[in-house]
Amino acid sequence: MRSYLDFEKSVAEIDAKADELSAILAAGGSPAIADEIARIEAKAKSTLKELYASLTPWQKAMVARHPMRPHFRDYITGLISDFSPLAGDRSFGEDEAIVAGIGQFRGVSVAVIGQEKGWDTESRIRHNFGMAMPEGYRKAVRIMELADRFNLPVISIVDTAGAYPGIGAEERGQAEAIARSTEACLALGVPNVSIVIGEGGSGGAVAIASTNTVLMLEHSIYTVASPEASASILWRDSSKAQEAATTMKITAQDLLKFGIVDGIIPEPVGGAHRDHTLTLASVGEAVEKSLKTLSGLSPNQLRDKRAEKFLAIGRKL
Repeated sequence: MRSYLDFEKSVAEIDAKADELSAILAAGGSPAIADEIARIEAKAKSTLKELYASLTPWQKAMVARHPMRPHFRDYITGLISDFSPLAGDRSFGEDEAIVAGIGQFRGVSVAVIGQEKGWDTESRIRHNFGMAMPEGYRKAVRIMELADRFNLPVISIVDTAGAYPGIGAEERGQAEAIARSTEACLALGVPNVSIVIGEGGSGGAVAIASTNTVLMLEHSIYTVASPEASASILWRDSSKAQEAATTMKITAQDLLKFGIVDGIIPEPVGGAHRDHTLTLASVGEAVEKSLKTLSGLSPNQLRDKRAEKFLAIGRKL
């Protein structure tokens, strides 16, 4: 079932015409209708290509949040074999907003950490919409330390609006847990690569994305706070979210220009949600290339390059 964003109405109308003609053809209509369907489908594709060639930052935010984009579970299924999830932080409990474990990526044993937003009402509640509690970040630290001990590269898959801001999370030390997780990323003696696949929200994303290589999907966003939250803080008016999205420079293209991320992974025409298979293949190629580039470095070299990368961001800005 197709799902269209607000700015895709023109494409939706063209697709509706194609669907109507397809139904007529299936019911025994003239074979000549097939030619008209092909013409309309070509028009829909070209219209979609034109739209996505000039998306505004706010439109990119809408695409990044699309519920049908590939989720963490899709990347695990498509890229990681023999995945064994590990649960709990050995202190308080399990947090399913962050899923972590050990598996095989193209013949190499790796540790994988990522946020899962959920794909239906039940799973979204169970995974808390990808907004982790302190125990989620402490679990991430546990997996990173395990990876360091057994010389396993770490792959982080980022997709969160931010860390959970509730009272319980604050009582259990949310800020400290995020800081410890960020520290664990920076201290690793093994290669680590992160990919922002949808939203990279604030410290909730940085906690698992302080890596040697940070990649973003073409239409993902990475931001210190959501456009809505920023508008509420700066102008006391959440309706100015579109203005905030533009001002904050949250797109992959802007962040690559500023040196905050290291690469952009192309998405299929119309966004990752329109072709999961092609998206997963592109991400897999980018991750493999990044890990190969880092594989010959010693633990100290990896730490030094990582530290220099993030220190350089401060010097540039």
